[in-house]
Amino acid sequence: MTLLSLKNVKTNIGQYAVLHDVSFDVAEGGVFVLLGRNGAGKTTTLRSIMHLWRPSPGSITFRGQDITGMHTSDIARMGVAYVPENMGIFGTLTVDENLVLATANGKIDQTRLKWVHSLFPALEKFREKQAWSLSGGQKQMLSVARAIIEPRQLILIDEPTKGLAPSIVDAMAEAFRDIAKDSTILLVEQNFRFAKSLGRDMAVIDDGRVVHAGSMADFAADQGLQDRLLGLSM
Repeated sequence: MTLLSLKNVKTNIGQYAVLHDVSFDVAEGGVFVLLGRNGAGKTTTLRSIMHLWRPSPGSITFRGQDITGMHTSDIARMGVAYVPENMGIFGTLTVDENLVLATANGKIDQTRLKWVHSLFPALEKFREKQAWSLSGGQKQMLSVARAIIEPRQLILIDEPTKGLAPSIVDAMAEAFRDIAKDSTILLVEQNFRFAKSLGRDMAVIDDGRVVHAGSMADFAADQGLQDRLLGLSM
């Protein structure tokens, strides 16, 4: 079943055309990875889905409903969460306070919280610490935890491994596998090793256009295609 569908999405930021013609479908369940070089339009795609940038023309549907013109808050209430590249946490609030703010009614389900802590044990250890004092990896964990503290159907995650130590990246991969059992993840990632270990389906954006889409297994097996579209050999 198709959960999310983008059709001929074009997005301008000021006078600049960033997305020219983006179309792809995300099936329900698992991890869909959006790949591409720096500046290709990956982040703008996620922001367009959340209506942080307005796509025009083009259409975006979620569970068959057109969300192209919806407010960001309404899209979130439909069950879509967004983990931005800058993490989007509140530095002067504690870990627990950050999680409370991510809930709809200010109350955390304790069973859900226990599951989140099982994915990210450091967040339980540092529950009362202000978010600014966490390490980079712990801040990223908190950012993801805010997105999953309540059940979500779709989670958009932008470059979660950027600047993280390899051990933290491995722990993040394990957490994402668990999260993807009950939610669909649309992942933007530059770390191809991380991306291919998680992705079921994928698409490559180049210069604001989707230039390739298919299964991650097929793409990971084609070194020439990786080199041509991502420049991995460099």
